[in-house]
Amino acid sequence: MKVDHHKIESLITPIVNAMGYSIWNVELRKSRRNVLVRIYVDVPAGDERKSVSIDDCSLISNQIGALFDVENPILESYILEVSSPGLNRSLSKLEHYQRYVGNIIHIVLRQPEDGKYDFTGKIQEVFDNTLKLIVNNEVVTFLLTNIYKANLVPF
Repeated sequence: MKVDHHKIESLITPIVNAMGYSIWNVELRKSRRNVLVRIYVDVPAGDERKSVSIDDCSLISNQIGALFDVENPILESYILEVSSPGLNRSLSKLEHYQRYVGNIIHIVLRQPEDGKYDFTGKIQEVFDNTLKLIVNNEVVTFLLTNIYKANLVPF
């Protein structure tokens, strides 16, 4: 696989934004036969639309597919999937954490804090490379670079 998700994201962002949506995340998975290109799209923060519909995903997929036909960013056979990030969406960018201040998330760390890898808490504050979670009524600070995986905990 010669292309990375950052290149794909840079290529598709203008089209997705022009359609009134934002890129949440891009995943590339290589198998023996092809590359799975999974693109998660969402409505921008503060948008009156609350979610992305199946019809929205279909329209976005058609536009991205047409762009890929012209730009040919993936030289191998690929499968394109466009989806919403879902209720328990993954958080991987600073703006993801900022958007969900006040919400409960679950994180898994790369290196343990106080002997623990897993934490669930309410986002209190996010700035620079730092996340502050309220865990069991205590504020715990984490470096974003130490977070291996983070997901929103749906109500």
